[in-house]
Amino acid sequence: MSAVISEILEDSIAQELEFEKGDKILSINGEKPQDMIDYRYMMCSEDVEIEIEKANGEIEVFEIEKDFDEDLGVVFESAVFDRIKPCTNHCIFCFVDQQPKGLRKSLYIKDDDYRLSYLQGTYVTLTNLTEKDKKRIEQLHLGPLYVSVHTTNPDLRSKMLNNPKAANILEDLKWLKNADIPIHAQIVLCPGYNDGEELEKTLKDFEKFKSIIQSVAIVPVGITRFHKNDLKTLTKENALHVIKQVENFNKKVKKHLAMASDEFFLKADYPIPDKKYYGSFSQLEDGVGALRLLIDDFEKRKKKLPKKLAKSVKYTFAVAQSSINVFKDIVDTLNSIENFNGEIVELKNDFFGSNVTVAGLITGQDLINQLKEKDIENLVIPSIMLREFTNDFLDNVTLAQAEKELGCKIHVIKDIYSTAEIINLLV
Repeated sequence: MSAVISEILEDSIAQELEFEKGDKILSINGEKPQDMIDYRYMMCSEDVEIEIEKANGEIEVFEIEKDFDEDLGVVFESAVFDRIKPCTNHCIFCFVDQQPKGLRKSLYIKDDDYRLSYLQGTYVTLTNLTEKDKKRIEQLHLGPLYVSVHTTNPDLRSKMLNNPKAANILEDLKWLKNADIPIHAQIVLCPGYNDGEELEKTLKDFEKFKSIIQSVAIVPVGITRFHKNDLKTLTKENALHVIKQVENFNKKVKKHLAMASDEFFLKADYPIPDKKYYGSFSQLEDGVGALRLLIDDFEKRKKKLPKKLAKSVKYTFAVAQSSINVFKDIVDTLNSIENFNGEIVELKNDFFGSNVTVAGLITGQDLINQLKEKDIENLVIPSIMLREFTNDFLDNVTLAQAEKELGCKIHVIKDIYSTAEIINLLV
């Protein structure tokens, strides 16, 4: 067990002491940190002794005097220094189990680690918590946690997660309430399983725990062409019913607590709610509120658009089905600028299947195959098509490969909730 350093920040203590990428922190003040939670706690001191293992195996000890809240200035390879707690469930809707062989290894990792939930906002089911884990959560008051609830019906949850321990969800929520640990809850809606009356029951049960629930995200099940369970896709009627159920629930609790993801509104052909609906936008990673942020951001920026560009430019926007309507409005407005020529290409997901409509699951090969016959000078894609901190698509096709195959420059928009980078392309 060790904390492997992946980056040294400029003008930091670590840089001054000549720490290097690949160095391992073995102990701090004689204790071994098991994760970033331990590391942050141990570093809250003005005097620390750090034991380092260098790349050549040499062990060095550093005695450091620093400000109480001053950090070493390092980035670690992982937020967890020991073994990530694996998922012991076999959910009927698990996306990992709906993937073919041949993708990058990280896509097949199924974690259910409360530490990553606290540190990075990943969802956990709480089914693998030990008494030791619970005690630590209580003592350090680790919250908010992001909890995959799906349903509060014990039998149904056991069936959906294929785990008898999943039946304890109400007891788990009571424990969190007694410990005053805040949570963000998630419901992956599977038509025919946890929708309709079952969703109504789950939302009603949530009323008992509104003191700790900071938000509830309801997202539709994602079904690829590789899935083996008898799952149904979301219909327009399903989507509209869920939207109304959420509205009624929020009225009961007198706050905007529950939120349907953007896909429900698109499927129901229903207006995207205003920003008040999304509260603090705490469930963006679940596709809840992303379109509203993008719409509002462009509304503010379009007032300052130039009337004319110095020279003629052409940009092609590769857009997934889930955001095609919003981008159509944006590009139509941009096309009113003299010398700007923008077009939209809607990408279909041939790899995972037509039921998958989000940009984050578009493969490099699909991008290439669908655009290679088009005359493209500049291609704009969102960063979520690429693996974080890399230039690789899901299927290991690189950005450079895609540029070579398409014969164009590809511009990657890093902040997908803002249009600032898109507008800056015009300047």
